[in-house]
Amino acid sequence: FTASLLLGTTLTISSNHWIMAWAGLEINTLAILPMISKSHHPRAIEAATKYFLTQATASALLLFSSMINAWQTGQWDITQLTNPTSCLILTSAIAMKLGLVPFHFWFPEVLQGTPLTTGLLLSTLMKFPPITLLYMTSPSLNPTVLTSMAILSTALGGWMGLNQTQIRKILAFSSISHLGWMTIIISYNPKLTLLNFYLYALMTTATFLTLHSTKASKLSTLMTTWTKAPTLNAALLLTLLSLAGLPPLTGFLPKWLIIQELTKQDMA
Repeated sequence: FTASLLLGTTLTISSNHWIMAWAGLEINTLAILPMISKSHHPRAIEAATKYFLTQATASALLLFSSMINAWQTGQWDITQLTNPTSCLILTSAIAMKLGLVPFHFWFPEVLQGTPLTTGLLLSTLMKFPPITLLYMTSPSLNPTVLTSMAILSTALGGWMGLNQTQIRKILAFSSISHLGWMTIIISYNPKLTLLNFYLYALMTTATFLTLHSTKASKLSTLMTTWTKAPTLNAALLLTLLSLAGLPPLTGFLPKWLIIQELTKQDMA
């Protein structure tokens, strides 16, 4: 399954043709489903079903948008997306794949029902192909739609995360919030989106792996882990603060650069 995941991701990020990109996304979805449901717990099965339905719908929309574009323009090249209807449908499809507001409902639920290692894959590796497609098509997409989605995602991600006690749900809302930051800048400076994604993936990997080794899943259990591994817990504190974007830490860098770029564009 790991080999299929890598194959699907590589196929999508290196493809120039819409059908190849779609095939890569499908391979990815089918490869991660057994990983989500391997514990055979009802929550895990429910998470796998929710994930499958969402991703299948998003893939169908993606194929539909590329077909409309091919029908109108006669080409299947990813970078040549010119039809406005196609652009709108593609934006919805990618937002659904990533879990951007208003298509975010599935992500916290799915993440809550999966083991931590699979949750890590869902938060990082599975977001990479859709972000690559967003990067390649960003010049043709409507900046107003993207900006609205991004602002809503950032606000809702931060706001909904306040009310959670489950660590995986908090991390899911953190992911939605970070995706908002990535989406708002993609029309103006796509390289910053990639920088933000790489740093986010790095910090999230550190968080998930620490939680996996301390076996913490709720905030109440996290409070008592410092007795088991004090050093690891101190590192986790710093990683979480970095993920929140606190100034002297790494997570602040992409936010600072994004705000700077938005100010140059007279957006902020």
